Amino acid sequence: MRRIDCFIPYVSEEQAASTMANLKAENEVSGVFPIDAASFSGTASLRTIASMATAPFVMIYTKTTGLSLGAYSLERFLSVAEDTSASMVYSDHIKEVSGERTFAPVIDYQLGSLRDDFDFGSVLIYRTSALKEAVGRMEEDYLYAGLYDLRLKVSRKGSLVHINEYLYYEVETDTRRSGEKVFDYVDPKNRDVQIEMEKVCTGHLKDIGGYLEPEFEPVDLNVPGFGYEASVVIPCKNRVRTIGDAISSALGQKTSFKYNVIVVDDNSTDGTVEVIKSFLRDPKLIYIAQDKSYHAIGGNWNAAIHHPECGKFAIQLDSDDVYYDDTTVQRFVDAFYAQNRAMVVGTYRITDFGMNTSPPGIIDPREWTPENGRNTALRINGLGAPRGFFVPVLRKINFPVTKYGEDYAVGLRVSREYQIGRIYDVVYNCRRWDDNSDASLDIGKINANNLYKDKLRTWELQARIKLNEKKQKKS
Repeated sequence: MRRIDCFIPYVSEEQAASTMANLKAENEVSGVFPIDAASFSGTASLRTIASMATAPFVMIYTKTTGLSLGAYSLERFLSVAEDTSASMVYSDHIKEVSGERTFAPVIDYQLGSLRDDFDFGSVLIYRTSALKEAVGRMEEDYLYAGLYDLRLKVSRKGSLVHINEYLYYEVETDTRRSGEKVFDYVDPKNRDVQIEMEKVCTGHLKDIGGYLEPEFEPVDLNVPGFGYEASVVIPCKNRVRTIGDAISSALGQKTSFKYNVIVVDDNSTDGTVEVIKSFLRDPKLIYIAQDKSYHAIGGNWNAAIHHPECGKFAIQLDSDDVYYDDTTVQRFVDAFYAQNRAMVVGTYRITDFGMNTSPPGIIDPREWTPENGRNTALRINGLGAPRGFFVPVLRKINFPVTKYGEDYAVGLRVSREYQIGRIYDVVYNCRRWDDNSDASLDIGKINANNLYKDKLRTWELQARIKLNEKKQKKS
C-alpha cells in the first residue's frame, strides 16, 4: 500500500513539473495533487486537501521551487511518524542557493512555539486522520492563516516531531541576511496577514487555557525614595563607533524633572571606555564598569536598575541607536502618568548608519492593543522599542542574564499582570548597520535564538495556564 498523498503549490506546468516528477517516482507516493499557489495557505485549500486525501499520510510542500528527496527519505519520514505516533513530522534539510548547497537545520517544537513564522522547512508530513480532524474543527475561513491554524489545531491533539536528519533538498529564494528579515511582521504591507495570524493564535490560547482576559493589576506610580524621576539606561560593549552618539542623545534631553544617564560598560576593549569617560564632565552621567564575570545585556540592565541613583522610570537606549529628538524622555514619563502603566513601549524609525530612513520605515506595532496585546505578545518575536519600565516593578522581576531576548522576557512577565502602555509617535531611531548584533547571523545562532525565545514563551504560557487554573478554582 502506498502510504502518502502529496500536495504542492501550483503556478504553472513548468514550475511544478520537476517536483511532481520527483514525487511520483517515490514508491510510497499514492498521488501528487497541485493546489493553486495563490490560495495555498488558505483554509479553503486545506478543506480541499482533507477531502482528497485517502492515504494514511499527507505531505504538504510549501514552496513553489523544486523539491528533491534524498534516497529513502520518504520512508524515513513515515517510519518516524509511525514509531512515534506523531501527528506531524518535519526534518532538517539542505538549501540550494545559486547552485551552492548548505545545511539547514531546524529546531524542536514546544508548547511556546507560537510564532506563525516558525521554520519547519518546506516539507510537512501530517497524519491524515489528524489533519482531517483538525480541518473539521476549523470554524473560520482564512486567506493567509490556514496553515498556521492547522498546525496549532493539530498540536493540541498530538505531537509535532522534529527529525534531526537532512532528508531533502529545496531551492531557497529568500537570500536576505537575518537582520533584514526581523521586521517582516511589522511591515505595513503584511498587516492583513498579521490580523489573521493574531485571530488564530488568540483562539488557540483560549482553547489551551493560556488566554488572559483584559483585566490588569493596578500600579501606584507615586512611590517615594527616588532622587531622579527617570534614568536612560545604555548597556554597551565594544561600541566605539556609536556610543558617543547614544550618550549625546541621552544627555541632550529636555525635561521638566531630574533625570540621569546610566551607561553600563561590559569590559569593552576597543576604546569605548575612553569615549564614555569623555562625557563624565556632565553630572547627569553615571558610568558603571562591570567586573570580569559574565553579565551580557540582561546583567548590565540589572546593574543599572539596582544602582542607588537609578530613577523611578528606566528608559532604554541601545548603544548604537539615538532618540528621535530631545523630547523622548519627557514623553515617556508623561505617558507613564497619563496611562498609569508599569511599562511603556514607543514607536521607532529604521535608519541606516547615516540616519537616513530605511525600509520598512516607521515601526509602530498596532497589534499591541489594550484588549489583546499581551496575548499577541506570545506570537511575535519582540514588543517594540524603545521600552520604558517602572523600576519598582522591574526590580522584582529582573532581567535574565543573557544577551538575546532579555527585553522580551521582561516584557512578557510584566504583561502577565500589568497593562503595557504605548506611544504611537516616533521617539527613537533604530540604526541598522553591519555591527548590529543580529545583522548577519549564521543558521546555528538563529536557531539558538529562536529556541530560547520559544522557551521563554513556553515558560510564560505555562505560568498563564496556572494563573487561569487558580482563578477558576477561586470562582
